[in-house]
Amino acid sequence: MSTLLPTLLAIETSSELASCALLRGDVVLSRASSGVRTHSQSILPMVQELLAEAGVTLADVDAIAYGSGPGSFTGVRTACGIAQGLAYGASLPVVPVVTLDAMALACHQQHGAQRIVTVLDARMGEVYWAQYEYQDGLQVIAPPALSAPAGVAPQGDVVGCGNGFGAYADALAALPCAAGADAAIMPHAVQVAQLARIAFAAGQFVTAAEAQPLYLRNKIAYTSAERHEMQQAKAAAESAQ
Repeated sequence: MSTLLPTLLAIETSSELASCALLRGDVVLSRASSGVRTHSQSILPMVQELLAEAGVTLADVDAIAYGSGPGSFTGVRTACGIAQGLAYGASLPVVPVVTLDAMALACHQQHGAQRIVTVLDARMGEVYWAQYEYQDGLQVIAPPALSAPAGVAPQGDVVGCGNGFGAYADALAALPCAAGADAAIMPHAVQVAQLARIAFAAGQFVTAAEAQPLYLRNKIAYTSAERHEMQQAKAAAESAQ
């Protein structure tokens, strides 16, 4: 039965944590690297390790998933670029997964939470946040938004997760969920892969050319270093075929 399930490779680099995961049947393999500035250089070797450990090649993969954001501008572009590069070379579809969705699934898996608010540090005194309910799958109650910490306003009794609760502990202290929030939960490729499998089965995938990051904050321009990082990521993924 499990052999009929699609095999997905997932990439997530929207925060300080870079991760990749291979979901094959009921087995998930993953790698993670924390605090690496150049995710574009660390993620491809991890992907190659995963494929080697599983004894598969990209030709055995059904789709490439990536954490589409919100998150670090450079980070979400890197994940998108690497997913595009790998997908182009292997003629594979691409599945974008919202990073906050992945956090909510992790919160459900680790704490059994049914009603969840995810809060991710967006820097510059702001957070990305969303609210979910888990009942026969993850349902979005309040879609991802960018706001000041004071703007986080979950409905009802929820379990909180995400590094926003650590970064803005004082500002979020008034929320009933703040005291028990798990600030260690971050976007991870394992949950990206798990959510992507559901989306893929539902036909919610795009071509490599159509893949886009999810931005909630407008940014005027990338720095030259950021542009170089993104170009490197895509080129490295394409040449890795």
